[in-house]
Amino acid sequence: MTNTRPAKLTGTARQKALASLKGWKKVRGKEAIEKTYVFADFADAFGWMSRVAIIAEKMDHHPEWFNVYKTVNVTLNTHDAGGITELDIKLAKTMDKFAGKAGR
Repeated sequence: MTNTRPAKLTGTARQKALASLKGWKKVRGKEAIEKTYVFADFADAFGWMSRVAIIAEKMDHHPEWFNVYKTVNVTLNTHDAGGITELDIKLAKTMDKFAGKAGR
């Protein structure tokens, strides 16, 4: 069984996919997107990260993230595709759904 990864999004498909995300920004100088989430406290932030980790593992697509107290900074890209793919868009939407109003 081969694991086929999605292709890097380009052109109109990329613009449309990025426009469908709320609060995510292109990383300067890198083929990636980023967002900061601020939760009520550490337990909420860590709980969210735990829920997302389970989904990310099932997707075999893992975020770059950094947590300090109630803040989680996330960067997404698909390394083996060399940029942003549908996997990143799907994971970003899942993160937003689980975070509720915490994203900014």
